Amino acid sequence: MPVGAYAVASDTGRRRRRNEDNYVVAPPLFAVADGMGGAQAGEVASQLAASALEAGDSDGLEGTERVDALIQEANRRIYDRAATDPTASGMGTTMTVALVEGMTVAIGHVGDSRAYLVRGERMEQLTEDHSLVNELLKTGKLSEEEAQIHPQRSVITRAVGTDPDVDVDGFTIEAESGDVFLICSDGLSDMVSDEEILELLHRNRDDLDKAVKALVAAANKGGGEDNITAVAFRISSEAAPNLEDTVAMPALTEPEDEPDEQTREYAQDGDAPGDTMIVPPGEAAEAVAHPTADARRVRVVLIGIVLLALVAALVIWWLSR
Repeated sequence: MPVGAYAVASDTGRRRRRNEDNYVVAPPLFAVADGMGGAQAGEVASQLAASALEAGDSDGLEGTERVDALIQEANRRIYDRAATDPTASGMGTTMTVALVEGMTVAIGHVGDSRAYLVRGERMEQLTEDHSLVNELLKTGKLSEEEAQIHPQRSVITRAVGTDPDVDVDGFTIEAESGDVFLICSDGLSDMVSDEEILELLHRNRDDLDKAVKALVAAANKGGGEDNITAVAFRISSEAAPNLEDTVAMPALTEPEDEPDEQTREYAQDGDAPGDTMIVPPGEAAEAVAHPTADARRVRVVLIGIVLLALVAALVIWWLSR
């Protein structure tokens, strides 16, 4: 098997009470699922997705057909659970899956978790985000700079488990020896630039365990606003390590990085900024027309400042008369 090395790191981040990310590291299969939903539903959804992949019931299919079948099974399990459990209503998850078969890597993707390929000194984002911000970028309604700070950048347009059927983006990559593949949740890609991700992967390409730890630490240093998961594997002619050697990494938030008062409040009420939610592509315009609570608060404050300035100007004008 051409998977020469692999590693995983997952962390709750600095503003979350629970980790709703789940992952699968079972060579030749690798995946990341980022759950969404109220209470603990997001955690349930991503765990159901991971369990469906681990069961691996795909009737002898190969490549993208096998990956698609696995994601469809995950979709069925999550949808059925949400339909029968009121506490799980509306839950869903992103899923990005990679299956290595020889020197071919089959990718299946739903949501805004990402797959990257590092080849030589270059990195390519393999997946396209199914997100509101990406839809606005493609139509020219947002610039790259605006997208980075958009208050609805965590709104996705496609998820696993929210509908009876799910549309999966599937494709294959012809790998080369030395290629490094990274699958990650948006808790990493939203906090760390592509340039820094490439730099950390390239610097630690011979020690993937160190690489994924460095990526999670960088995301926490950048704010850690969401759960962070990074799965990396390298293609080579070397023999793969034993699966038993694969372990989940401990929380990587440094002890001195204690959350501030606002962060502790978010952790208590579960209303941290950037909560993932789903909006169908056709409703993207309506979503833009209805800003998030944070955006509304900013507008209220700005309107208040303008009104105070007008009142002050009227008082000065009246006194001058």
